[in-house]
Amino acid sequence: MTSKLAKYLPASEWLKTYNTTSFKNDTVASLIFTIMVIPQSLAYAMLVGLPAITGLYASILPSILYSLFGTSRSLAVGPVALTSVMTASAILPFATAGSEHYVTIAILLTFMSGVFLLVLSLLKLGFLTNLLSHPVISGFISASALLIVIGQIKYLLGIESTGNTLLPLVHSLYDHVAEVNIPTLILSATAITALLIMRRYFALFLEKCGCSEQYVQLFGKSGPVLVVILTTFTVAWLSLDKVGVSIIGAVPSTPFGLNFQQLNWQLIKELLPSAVLISIVGFIGSVSVAQSFAAKRRQDIDPNQELVGLGLANIGSAACGAFPVTGGFSRTVLNVDCGSTSPMTGIISALFILLTLLFLTPLFYYLPKAILAAIISLSMLQLVSVADLKDLWRFSKKEASLLVITFSVVMVEGMETGLIVGVVLSILFFLWHTSHPHIAIVGRLPGTEHYRNVQRFAVETHPTILTVRIDENLFFANARVFEERLQYLVSQNREIKHLVLMCTAINMIDASALQSLEKIVDRLKDSGVKLHLSEVKGPIMDRLKDSTLIERLNGKIFISQHEAIKELEDK
Repeated sequence: MTSKLAKYLPASEWLKTYNTTSFKNDTVASLIFTIMVIPQSLAYAMLVGLPAITGLYASILPSILYSLFGTSRSLAVGPVALTSVMTASAILPFATAGSEHYVTIAILLTFMSGVFLLVLSLLKLGFLTNLLSHPVISGFISASALLIVIGQIKYLLGIESTGNTLLPLVHSLYDHVAEVNIPTLILSATAITALLIMRRYFALFLEKCGCSEQYVQLFGKSGPVLVVILTTFTVAWLSLDKVGVSIIGAVPSTPFGLNFQQLNWQLIKELLPSAVLISIVGFIGSVSVAQSFAAKRRQDIDPNQELVGLGLANIGSAACGAFPVTGGFSRTVLNVDCGSTSPMTGIISALFILLTLLFLTPLFYYLPKAILAAIISLSMLQLVSVADLKDLWRFSKKEASLLVITFSVVMVEGMETGLIVGVVLSILFFLWHTSHPHIAIVGRLPGTEHYRNVQRFAVETHPTILTVRIDENLFFANARVFEERLQYLVSQNREIKHLVLMCTAINMIDASALQSLEKIVDRLKDSGVKLHLSEVKGPIMDRLKDSTLIERLNGKIFISQHEAIKELEDK
């Protein structure tokens, strides 16, 4: 009973050993984490196109639900830049940012994303996320991050601009560049400079001041918080909002609700592809972060239960009138650095954010949007990886090309199109690779029982025996190529009497490949050549026993390659 409860409610496992000391540590960590994460949450809500305060709504119930149902003890769930921008690009074709209809669609999209993740969990389909290869993910993240930065320039300059892709964004910025608000520009430049200086030197400054190592670790990354406080105070003191500096303004006293009158099945169908992509991208990013931190702490992550935790978190976000959430890297690093020891940190920090919403929201009135844009921009620039392209180019130029194509399509056509193109190209690349398997003629290394490629090693062969090794599974995509290759090799040597197929790398044979093997047997019979199999794996042998291949085989099936060569040479 206990194990079943732990499976469906992972919190029951860590709560058994939770004590007062852990609670005190997590409370301190949660307080520091809350203070630091508030500016980030407000900024990401702005990316979605919703009032900044919805970033705090998205940090309460989702965090609590994931802490109870997720399997990672380190992951911090909440607003994340990438899914926030994907959400905005998905909604903009249907409504104007900030309108009631826009809010309704955002909530609906969040709910759909949560339901989709739960469906994936029920069907055990988490493996579908493996369709996103590393080059695709890298190109997608770099391009998306760059688009986010370009999209924030309008807030940094205090101008209007539109567009979700490179050309419309640049064109719109160029058309409005003459309208730059000088106070906003000065504020943005000052904030960016201060953020860069604090990121590099603030921890060192605290050390020089004689602060303890623990204190430096806790507050060394609190630079953005100080910048937010100082700039907000400056705007209020100098009344910069009256000279064009855009501010957050009055905060709604209650969460936004869903307007059911604006919903219809046609809208749901049109939003479904976006909900699927947002869910998959969020899940992949979340699980990769969770697994990296779980490895450091020697903990286990259950991907299917992660789908449940993230699905419920998104449904909780929809219930709060917010937008899609997931586990973020920077958010999790901050959570760990603050001293989190368990998922209880997520629950306590959610309560602190709730208290902030109830009593401290008037303090956000003069918070300038330019500062949130500066925080987003500097955070996103760290995700643009040129080094990844260089490494891939050295390792595999084809995969590097896949990264470049994904990056280019995202920049020109948008995130969703770029991601779909990247996935399709990944699948085509995989099919091309598997349909052109490496087929090697092998021979025996002198004085050993090992067999290697004749083109790479000085090996012993026999004039009437040909041994071929295929380094790939046999299935419909490569069956015909394999058949033709064997036929060609046999036709090149009239002395061959025995063909040994070395099956060490074959883990799967489908119906098309089986049919090809049967054709090969028949053709070799006509040529006076016997086909033998060696080192066939157990699961493959079990399947072959249920076929007619073994009956039609004119050779033998050997346990090892050495046994096959030894017996055939003796004959």
